[in-house]
Amino acid sequence: MPKPLSDLLDGQTLLLVGGGKMGFALMQGWLGAGVSAAQIMVQEPAPSDALRAAGVTLNPDTATLESHPPAIVILAVKPQMIEAVLPDLAAQLGGAPLVLSLMAGVPVATMRALLGDGAYVRTMPNTPASIGKGMTALYADANVDASQKDISAALLAAVGKTVWLENEKMIDAVTAISGSGPAYVFHLVEALQAGAQALGLAEETSRQLAVQTIIGAAAMLAEPNGEAAELRRNVTSPGGTTEAALDVLMGENGLGELMRRATQAAANRAQELAQIGSETADE
Repeated sequence: MPKPLSDLLDGQTLLLVGGGKMGFALMQGWLGAGVSAAQIMVQEPAPSDALRAAGVTLNPDTATLESHPPAIVILAVKPQMIEAVLPDLAAQLGGAPLVLSLMAGVPVATMRALLGDGAYVRTMPNTPASIGKGMTALYADANVDASQKDISAALLAAVGKTVWLENEKMIDAVTAISGSGPAYVFHLVEALQAGAQALGLAEETSRQLAVQTIIGAAAMLAEPNGEAAELRRNVTSPGGTTEAALDVLMGENGLGELMRRATQAAANRAQELAQIGSETADE
């Protein structure tokens, strides 16, 4: 059985760079997992009232970082901020310890060029992490040892489920699936609701029907035997209403083809952003 996060950290200090929605959600997950507020430092130029009330050390100065050097740095800032944030952070830390990045499109090589040598873990969480229902993929570079991998997984498991990737390039695929995926589901709900209203149902009724249908279907998928294709077949009677709808959705230019094109577009854009980040670090 995996060790609790508090045991894995064994008193080590965390530095969270970025206390926005995702960073704050992570911090709440760590506190809920038994990590002491005294172990957490947060760099956030515009802290919320909730962050101020959390009891963590806010915006530690260089002297504090030198006297209490963090063992783990978690980067939860926007990718476009790396040039402004990472060099200053490198100067404050005097080197990089274990670094976990939540930044989309920023390769390990780019972070190393800006922050210095260390052990790097790239992660790709998604927005349901903000309510503890996230899905996060992680990739560790060659400098990350087994204990650091355990700590990294436990830090992200505080807000949902995790999976390890063997290849950094697979982060782009994950970005296209679980990273951007919640938006696809939200759009599906919009489409279901619009379809319901087009059939004459009231707006609020349409919303309730669409949302609860997604919630119920997701719960069935989460069951031990919740295989999507089998569940679909179980609800599809020959000659029935569901089959009539699926004839459209599963047609030649139906949902499967649309989803393939959509996820490929997202993966392509992730690759473009990674290339832009790499070129920026080389300038």
